Amino acid sequence: MQGEQCYYHQTLPKSYDKVEIIPIGDIHYGSPTHSPHHLNKAWEYVLAEPYRRVILVGDLIESITRSSIGDIFTQTQSVQKQRDWIINYFKKDKDRILGAVTGNHEARVYNETSIDVTKDIAKALECPYRPEGMLLKISFGTDTSHGGKGQHHPFTYFIYFTHGYGGARTLGGKVAKAERMAGWIHADVYLQGHDHTSVVAPVIYLMPDNRTRFDEESGFQVGAMRAERKLLIKTNAFLKWAGYSEMKGFSPTDLERIVITLDKSGRAKATL
Repeated sequence: MQGEQCYYHQTLPKSYDKVEIIPIGDIHYGSPTHSPHHLNKAWEYVLAEPYRRVILVGDLIESITRSSIGDIFTQTQSVQKQRDWIINYFKKDKDRILGAVTGNHEARVYNETSIDVTKDIAKALECPYRPEGMLLKISFGTDTSHGGKGQHHPFTYFIYFTHGYGGARTLGGKVAKAERMAGWIHADVYLQGHDHTSVVAPVIYLMPDNRTRFDEESGFQVGAMRAERKLLIKTNAFLKWAGYSEMKGFSPTDLERIVITLDKSGRAKATL
């Protein structure tokens, strides 16, 4: 579906009254500073409850080539072995993966060979894949708050996620990229990785209600405005502070996973 504007729909069980989404990206497996402890901790958290799911946000592997930036001599394994390790790590519980996008590290291989290693990973995990970004519709549970018999609908949320770009150093600069992204596509939650910074920023906007009433004071039909929330999220990395990030003056990353909660309220929440 590369290049085509579409969204993917994942329907989860009607018995769920909430869903937790854990974004996993910037694993950089193959880097000597990759933290297996924190990745294992995040994945164990996912597997502890049936209503938890994962979105893969790119840079799953270090993927240094001879002509790319990065020190190929410090890479712990070949790109082939890095790809295979990621597949084997997630494959047993691949039903937890809702979708995947690629990262700039995997793009190094694609740019030199036309081989899309993230596409290989997504195919092995049997999850939707759109390299540049993905709009994901998630439905679960049963909303009984309105509608007659047989007209109950599931709770539905939209999440847009992409790996990210650029080299912002300040917190404001990193968040600004997620904020810009939220200006051109509608979703409840926006996820962006790449900057190795954990940020949760709710943005409130006003949505006109289609229902109107006659206002005697003005003599016109008027309608209410309701507050809606967009949740902007910059996702964490699973890299210790050393090597490239230390030499180039980038700040350490928060290695703990982010949890996004979708529930009956209609408003997404996130905790660091």
